[in-house]
Amino acid sequence: MGKTTGFMEYGRKVEAYTPVKERLKNYKEFTKPLAEKELKEQGARCMDCGIPFCHSGCPLGNLIPDFNDAVYRGKWELATEILHSTNNFPEFTGRLCPAPCEEACVLGINEDPVSIENIEKNIVETAFKKGWVVPEPPTIRTGKRIAVVGSGPAGLAAAQQLNRAGHEVTVFERDERPGGLLRYGIPDFKMEKNVIDRRLEILEAEGILFECGVEIGKDIPAKQLEEDFDAVLLCGGATVRRSLPIEGADLKGVVQAMDFLPQNNRKVAGLDYTGEELTAKGKNVIVIGGGDTGSDCIGTSLRQGANSVVNFEILGKPPVGRPENQPWPYWPMRLRTSSSHKEGAERVFSISTKAFKGDGNGNLKSLVTVEVEWITKPGERPELKEIAGTEKEWPCDLALLALGFTGSEETIPDQLGLAMDPRTNIKASAADYQTNVPGVFVAGDQRRGQSLIVWAISEGRQAAHHVDAYLMGSSELPLKGEGDLPRA
Repeated sequence: MGKTTGFMEYGRKVEAYTPVKERLKNYKEFTKPLAEKELKEQGARCMDCGIPFCHSGCPLGNLIPDFNDAVYRGKWELATEILHSTNNFPEFTGRLCPAPCEEACVLGINEDPVSIENIEKNIVETAFKKGWVVPEPPTIRTGKRIAVVGSGPAGLAAAQQLNRAGHEVTVFERDERPGGLLRYGIPDFKMEKNVIDRRLEILEAEGILFECGVEIGKDIPAKQLEEDFDAVLLCGGATVRRSLPIEGADLKGVVQAMDFLPQNNRKVAGLDYTGEELTAKGKNVIVIGGGDTGSDCIGTSLRQGANSVVNFEILGKPPVGRPENQPWPYWPMRLRTSSSHKEGAERVFSISTKAFKGDGNGNLKSLVTVEVEWITKPGERPELKEIAGTEKEWPCDLALLALGFTGSEETIPDQLGLAMDPRTNIKASAADYQTNVPGVFVAGDQRRGQSLIVWAISEGRQAAHHVDAYLMGSSELPLKGEGDLPRA
C-alpha cells in the first residue's frame, strides 16, 4: 500500500450537503464532492490490513484496498478497472449502498472507518468524466438466447455478464423504461435518473436488447419464454407489499409507499401516471416504517410541501454506537440518521399504529397509536407488548406505509410451475440459482427476499455464471471476489 501511516495522519471525510433550505426546493442530488487531494488522503487511510475484512463485508467482494491504494497514488484509471472487475454499477452502490464494507473495516474497530463508499462513487464519476466507461461488446457470439425478466440491478448485472459471455440477451421490463426500483422507487435527490440512462446506453451499445412495456405472464405467457429462449433468468424483485390490516386501512389518505414514491418519480421525469394524484402538500404526514423507504418518503413529502412529517418505528430506538451483541466486523443495528431525517422530520420509536380514523366522508383525519416494548427471553423470539395508558391520537391527512415487501408475485411461478419457499420467494438451489424447472433460474430479491442493491448486483453476477455454465458446460464469468485484477 502507498501511505503506510495514512490512517494515523488523516481523519475521515465524506461529501458535504447543500443546506436544507436550498435542497428542499428541488429533487436534484445535493452532495458536494471532495477535492482530489482530499480523496487521495481518504484513500491513504486504508491500512494495508493483513486480512482486509472489508472484502467479506461487501456482498460483491470488491477489491477495496487495491482501489483505495490506486486513488491514493492518483492512478484513477487503474482504480476504475479494479472497481469494475467486481462491480458492474458502482455509480449505483456508491450512492445507495449502506456500506457494510465500512462496518467491517479494520480501522473501524477503534477509529472512524475508511470512507469506502464515497471513494467508490468518485472513482466511477471520474471514469465517466474521462470517457473511460465505454461499450465492450463481445467479439464472439455463442448463438444462445437468454431472457432476463426484470431490469433492476440484479437483472441488469446478469444481462451484462451474460452478454460478455457472448450470449444474446433480451431484458423484459413491464414499465416503460428500464431500471426497476432504481428508476421508480429511489427519489431523484438520492440518484438522478441520468445516472441510470448513461449506463443503459453502454449496455445497449454492447448488444443487450430491452423490451419495455412488456409484462411477462400477462402480455407474454411465461411458458413462451421457455420455448423461445435457451434459458430464462427471473429478476423481478420482491414486489408484494406488506399491508397494515387495522381499522380504517381503506380510508383515502392511507397510501402504500410504493404507490407514493413511483408516482412522484414519474412527475419529476415528466412521465404519465395512473390513478389519483398523491401529494403531501399542506398535509400532516405520518410515515410508518423506519427503513430506507420510510426515509425516502420523508424527503419526498418535505419537497412536496408537507405541513409536518412524523416517522414511526415499531422497534426501540437503537444505540448510537455498536451494540455489545453485534461486535465488529458484523453489521450493527445502530441508530442511522439519513439526510432526509435531518430535513425536518420527527422520529418516534417503540410505537404501534392501532387504527386510522376518518372524517365521516371516507378521508383520513387522524390515527391512533400505543407505545410498545419488546420483551426478550433467552432462546425465545422477542415478544411485543403494548404499554397500557399510552394511547394517543395524531392528526394525519396522509399516512405512508413503508413496511417493506413480503415476497415475489406468483403469476410467473404459477405459469411455470416453480416451487416457492415459506417466505413466498422463488425457491432455487443455492449452488447454481436454478429452480425446480430446468433452464429457469432466479436471482436478486425474487430469490433471497427484500434486500440491498449491492446484494442484487451480486446475485445477478453469480446467477449469470451459473446460467452460462448450464448453457456451455463451464463458465469463465467470475464469481464473487474473482475479478480480473489489473496491476500497475
